[in-house]
Amino acid sequence: MKKLIYIFISIISVIAAIIVIRTTILKAPESSNVALPHVDIDAKKVAEHLAQAIQFQTVSAELKSNTPNDQFEGFIRWLENTYPDVHQHMSPERLGGYSMLYKFPGTKTDLPAILLSAHYDVVTVLPGTQEGWSHPPYKGVIDETHIWGRGALDDKSGVIAIMEAASLLLAQNYQPTRTVYLSITHDEEIGGRIGTNAIVNHLKEKNVQLDWSIDEGSFLLEGFFPGVEKAIANINVAEKGMMTVNLIAKGKGGHSSIPPKETSVGVLAKAITKLESAPLSGRLEGLSGEMFDEISRYMPFEQRLFFANRWLFGSMIDDKLANISFTNALLRTTTAPTMLSASSKENVLAIEAIATVNFRIHPRDSIDDVLAHVTSVIDDDRVTVKLLGGRKASRVSSTQSKGFNVIANTVKNTYGDVIIAPGLTVAGTDSRHYEKIAKDSYRFNPMVLTLNDLTKFHGSDERISIKNMVDATNFYSQLIKAGSRQ
Repeated sequence: MKKLIYIFISIISVIAAIIVIRTTILKAPESSNVALPHVDIDAKKVAEHLAQAIQFQTVSAELKSNTPNDQFEGFIRWLENTYPDVHQHMSPERLGGYSMLYKFPGTKTDLPAILLSAHYDVVTVLPGTQEGWSHPPYKGVIDETHIWGRGALDDKSGVIAIMEAASLLLAQNYQPTRTVYLSITHDEEIGGRIGTNAIVNHLKEKNVQLDWSIDEGSFLLEGFFPGVEKAIANINVAEKGMMTVNLIAKGKGGHSSIPPKETSVGVLAKAITKLESAPLSGRLEGLSGEMFDEISRYMPFEQRLFFANRWLFGSMIDDKLANISFTNALLRTTTAPTMLSASSKENVLAIEAIATVNFRIHPRDSIDDVLAHVTSVIDDDRVTVKLLGGRKASRVSSTQSKGFNVIANTVKNTYGDVIIAPGLTVAGTDSRHYEKIAKDSYRFNPMVLTLNDLTKFHGSDERISIKNMVDATNFYSQLIKAGSRQ
């Protein structure tokens, strides 16, 4: 008996030693004091330009084919009047209606080009939500620290920072070695099927092959992970796919005073509940695993211990992350019922009840995988599953390429000692179109984001700090220089 106890204690001691050793090995590198280059940027001018851009109500969902839109036309004229140097030197081409492509010619045309992108279309301000804004959403108010309005975060800030950077470089008589394209798109919020696709097709026709592209995606995340004091530059190398299905339940209809035991609405409600209770499987691996491998180096020892020993604590970590919406979306394909329709009158039983469910597809899953999961979980012949459309997840770009390293180094040259971590964009961006002509596609906004900012995307009180705009202009000017070198 004593021998078994000794063996048990020895095994426990070995496991404990392995845990401690692995935790000790997984530690942050020494902090580096990066000498940040000084760039003379007029903060007031940059803020005023973003404020002016916000005043154009460029809501892409309101665009109608073959009908001119004064807001989009006005924004394009404003770009031309505000950045005449860029329009004079970069041969802008208007494509797909209201999207603009600028070419900063390189001295060596045999080198693959790079592309910087941002979109100026915005989502609508929902009727009845205006009272939730501190300032009118399209007024472009500037206070002592921030610029307020729809598009401040998503993504007119990116457009203005890129244009300001281009103008700054032209004032310095800078000439890139490899060609740099600036893509300013108008329909990202509705899929980019016209504007962004027109730009991609135009470049394909000219046999342009991009070395890499950078578009919106994640940010410098501040305060997202307890115990991690440094900002995290989350450079996303892929994005989720998307699909939407209708769940259709049939019923006999009739008067609500004589309801059957189960109505079509009741059958549908059970199907939705089943789906929400049985999400697709997810775990910390792949891109999300790489992201947490890097971030966990900067966590306190007690937290680091778990991530350094995922072989032992993996299930516990997965369960914990699954309970947080932000991290749960990184682990799996998400399920989101978004729309319902049934009877048109309160005293009439619905002959047909319909629920619309949106899925954001993790790179490990396919559309067929999700359909099979939905059918299996609902397991009810009274519910029809109808696929409305979808797209697979993007390919995964390299974290070892020149493009990724240039972006990472430029972040450090802009913000100093920050954490660089690859990641996965959980929503959709124009990058999925650019990957048709780019060897690698990256998704990163060079601005600091806090947890309090998350609700402002497509929500009320959208704003961005003046400092963020100055830093983003600095970032893009450095990125063009570093990225366009041979």
